[in-house]
Amino acid sequence: MHTQELKIPKERIAILIGTKSEIKLRIQRATKTKLTIDSKEGDILVEGEDSINVFTASLIIKAISRGFNPDIALLLKNENFGLEIINITDFSGKSKKKLERLRGRVIGTRGKSRNTLEQITNTNISVYGKTVSIIGLIENIGIARESIEKLLRGSPHSNVYRFIEKQKTI
Repeated sequence: MHTQELKIPKERIAILIGTKSEIKLRIQRATKTKLTIDSKEGDILVEGEDSINVFTASLIIKAISRGFNPDIALLLKNENFGLEIINITDFSGKSKKKLERLRGRVIGTRGKSRNTLEQITNTNISVYGKTVSIIGLIENIGIARESIEKLLRGSPHSNVYRFIEKQKTI
């Protein structure tokens, strides 16, 4: 029996469980694991016979905890998909003001920048708390990560979009 313990933000527990435990059951079925959720503490125990299934379930839970819709998080049961988490504080340091500004650069006005990045890198991006997370095909995650890091370092959006288009033609 393989196990993994995770802690997720309390406000994401209801999303992880879903209406009538629907999401929890979908994750358990998709990964052949058992999830034990402590709603008060935000602690999750993942148990399963196969370590790869336990790892996959943990990845799906981590994605939901980072703000992804469960349907997108469940893409991670496909081994060609991956999850990448970028910590914005690596770029902003301890400054709350800088953290907010950098979050805003990635999201853009009314989500425009994030939507553009998602479309041209063919990935799903979630900005939640102090992180930017990416779910997509393994080959697309690298470009998306590099693009987001360029934005976090201050590159103009137009340069970042041009960089992505160049990468796609290589």
